[in-house]
Amino acid sequence: MKIPIYQIDAFAEERFRGNPAAVCMLQEWLPDETLQQIAAENNLSETAFVVEKNNSYELRWFTPKVEVDLCGHATLATAYAYKEHLGYKPDEIAFRTQSGLLKVEYGGNLVSLVFPKREAEPCAAPDTFLRALNVQPIEVLKSRDYLVVLRSEDEVRAVEPDFRQLKQVDCLGVIITAQGKDADFVSRFFAPQAGIDEDPVTGSAHTTLIPYWSAKLRKKSMIALQVSERGGKLYCDDLSDKVRISGKAVTYLVGQITV
Repeated sequence: MKIPIYQIDAFAEERFRGNPAAVCMLQEWLPDETLQQIAAENNLSETAFVVEKNNSYELRWFTPKVEVDLCGHATLATAYAYKEHLGYKPDEIAFRTQSGLLKVEYGGNLVSLVFPKREAEPCAAPDTFLRALNVQPIEVLKSRDYLVVLRSEDEVRAVEPDFRQLKQVDCLGVIITAQGKDADFVSRFFAPQAGIDEDPVTGSAHTTLIPYWSAKLRKKSMIALQVSERGGKLYCDDLSDKVRISGKAVTYLVGQITV
């Protein structure tokens, strides 16, 4: 079986920046074990799989280790592949996912994801978790992921986690964040349990970051930087019960895989 594959740098304005995702276009769903093996072979933070049925698009996401319920950058990459390589004409596309129906909008050179919010609640931080990060946070909150608020962008950039200890954290990932110098806020995202020590740019983390910083900064529209080694820029909007996360993308690879 030949499967078309696209590798897209999402939330990037040039190649080798942002977060690379693989997008595999399937005729029908393959066994979960096969999907996981493909994702492990791709060895990117996420591989997206899409099946089109009667003008409806079913979308799933896999890290090299596990399936996840929401992935922003791979959704952006998938929408970009449809527009750039498959001749998709409408200004909006919707994907059926484990997180419900996700709408993606096209506007100019931006692709915009409209996702449900994941608002974080204050919580106590486990000692193991704080030792793994070696930080003294302003506050710690939790939604799907832990949200660790630090004092400055410099502190966010300087964190060098102990990933062995961080694997013991009782959730998918850990977000660290602070107010930015050249952006409204900055962040980094760690998910060693999912096979991703540090994710370059994490759309799903911004479903938690946007409502947090919108309240703190009293702004509905913000610019965010994920300050990983590759780095990425996100245009963020608080839409009441949802968020809009927008960014650019660039194609790195077009090909096919054999299964």
